[in-house]
Amino acid sequence: MDHNNRILARIFLVVYLGLIAFACFGHFDKLPEMNPYFLGIPKDKVVHFIMFFPLPFLMWLAFDKYTSKTWHSLLFIIGAFLTGCVIAAATEVGQYYTGYRSADSLDFFADALAMAICSLLVFILDISKQK
Repeated sequence: MDHNNRILARIFLVVYLGLIAFACFGHFDKLPEMNPYFLGIPKDKVVHFIMFFPLPFLMWLAFDKYTSKTWHSLLFIIGAFLTGCVIAAATEVGQYYTGYRSADSLDFFADALAMAICSLLVFILDISKQK
């Protein structure tokens, strides 16, 4: 990826993180009521999964220059996953301290599961890119 595309990917990553913050801390109590389940899974967990799934991929696009060897890729993807977990945990802790949202450890689990799956896919993609 060339320098201009990497800068664009970093800008997109920052915008994406801003959207995550908006989704996690916005007031959405005026939305119409809907069925709270999708295929037997609470919809808010599905939303958390979808929200955090692209994070490792976006981090890889923004910083893939640093993954030229397999062990670099492994360290990078572990770092991206852990960084995502810190962000997910921070949103849950932040929601705990608002008067209008609640923290839920299952939300964090959905976030972490999404990032773990995406991290594995990005690791495979990065390894195949190196060959």
